[in-house]
Amino acid sequence: MKDTENNWQPTTSLSMRRCRAKLFADIREFFAERQILEVETPLLSHATVTDPYLHSFKTEYCLDNTKQSQTLYLQTSPEFAMKRLLAAGSGPIYQISKAFRNHGESGRYHNPEFSLLEWYQPDYDHHQLMDEIETLLKKLLACESAQRFSYAEIFQRYLNMDPHQLSIQELNQTTLSLGINTENLGLNKIADYLNLLMSHVIEPQLPKQLIFIYDYPVTLAALAKIRSDITPVAERFEVYLNGIELANGFHELSDAKEQYLRFRNDLNLRARFGYSQVPIDKYLLAALTHGLPDCAGVALGIDRLLMLMTKADKLSDVISFPIDRS
Repeated sequence: MKDTENNWQPTTSLSMRRCRAKLFADIREFFAERQILEVETPLLSHATVTDPYLHSFKTEYCLDNTKQSQTLYLQTSPEFAMKRLLAAGSGPIYQISKAFRNHGESGRYHNPEFSLLEWYQPDYDHHQLMDEIETLLKKLLACESAQRFSYAEIFQRYLNMDPHQLSIQELNQTTLSLGINTENLGLNKIADYLNLLMSHVIEPQLPKQLIFIYDYPVTLAALAKIRSDITPVAERFEVYLNGIELANGFHELSDAKEQYLRFRNDLNLRARFGYSQVPIDKYLLAALTHGLPDCAGVALGIDRLLMLMTKADKLSDVISFPIDRS
């Protein structure tokens, strides 16, 4: 009872809650000035992401006057529904949304329920969208202009390696030589090792300013287009500020057949890892078949952004009721 008596109160101050409200207002003003439409899409869906590194909450919807129920998923991002709007001719759109991620998403920079800003710009590639993100962040944070590095440049700079040419054996040897304990991490793919080196070696060394990293290895393409250079790259980018990952964006894949193959590959990996199978979003595939305009999109973590704006130490300083008080 004592815990309940003490923990009913929010973890945020009143001034922090006012900062959050102003941040939302400033974001909306930014997009209104650019005539980008605010939209709202469902948090519950019949399908969810197949990505083996993302885990969804699910619930049962009880059908009226029957004993039947339907499994629904809380969305890890509004991406699939927003792409359906784009295919229906919405033009540029944005959304401030709640998002949900399961399996240990709790800590200094994580909470299983969080706030996300996601937006899409037709006729943009990932470099044009990076320009727009930089404009927004400079407005909100009064920060300096960003430094931009390709994924290859950042690996060359901090590890003297070409991430596009590495074998899994070379990556395993590198992690061991750096004294990184990989036991019980279940590293099975090149992408696993690249993500580990990025999070454990590179991110802590990034300059304490706004950083864009772009053109990822194809093994980390996710939902990005592949550009067929001499060395093919995924037209994906991530945004960091003071070493903290803030946003993840893509020049969006629009080929329905390729998207289906990536979904199937994800499900095969989930089976190999022993994770639950999830349904493929057939509505998204139908929208891509109808025709997704050439576009770039990005998801930006609002709670982390507020942390950086206010120099807060952890997410619970900017979220009124984190998971342990929700």
